[in-house]
Amino acid sequence: MSTAIVVVAVIALVLLVLALSVHVVKQYERGVLFRLGRVIAVREPGLRLIIPVVDVLRRVDLRIITMPIQSQGIITRDNVSVDVSAVAYFRVVDAKKSVVAIANVNAAIDQIAQTTLRKVVGQHSLDETLSETDRINLDIRKILDVTTVEWGVEVTLVELKDIQLPDGMKRAMAKQAEAEREKRAKIINAEGEALAAAALGNASDIMMSHPVALQLRTLQSLVEIGVDKNTTVIFPAPLMSTIEGLGAFLSQEQTARDRLVGATRPNGTDPDGPAPNGAAPLVPGGRR
Repeated sequence: MSTAIVVVAVIALVLLVLALSVHVVKQYERGVLFRLGRVIAVREPGLRLIIPVVDVLRRVDLRIITMPIQSQGIITRDNVSVDVSAVAYFRVVDAKKSVVAIANVNAAIDQIAQTTLRKVVGQHSLDETLSETDRINLDIRKILDVTTVEWGVEVTLVELKDIQLPDGMKRAMAKQAEAEREKRAKIINAEGEALAAAALGNASDIMMSHPVALQLRTLQSLVEIGVDKNTTVIFPAPLMSTIEGLGAFLSQEQTARDRLVGATRPNGTDPDGPAPNGAAPLVPGGRR
């Protein structure tokens, strides 16, 4: 009975030793082997045996890790308060350094990413922060790489995820954008007017050379008016020739009136005024 107990105990001990000795390192991991507290090797993926109690195997994940950087209240170079959040992607490239050089890689990168984000964005104005995000992302990644390379970590990418602006700044930017669009509309309208004026000038030159063209254009206008079945028809006439004709007519009327007055009153006196030398005024028919 005692022999059976001893055998069972030995078997259990052997199984326990095997369980403590056998380790499986996955394809995306590396194993850092400590023996009596000292790093002796980095184990590749596969089945690995260690000495229980004496050896300790630390697995390190080499996959890319996505780390969100929480929103940071930042004052830009032009004194505008914004809230900026980002996301960082990094991976371990040296398993030994990531275990020996720093206690917690994820927490360290999270903290240094927050401080670097505040530092870099604070050096730019608001317009630069909104329009030059690619350059800001690159600057943040370069600063992080300088620090994390000593930890055996490589920062592969940093992206600004969200930029929150104050409500007053949003309204001001909306007004600025609206004014910019109005400016473009006025410029385009002015360019159109200039092109139209040039085209009308060319058309007027052609009509001056060919008077029949003006008549044809007048007839075309009448046809366009008649399409709508209007009861009123407007006959357009050249404005300048009409004004010249009216001026000539008024001149002729004035000349005729002056002649009539000169023929009625001798010596150019007013027929309706007092008669010369105290004579009685003229009555209709030329009698006094």
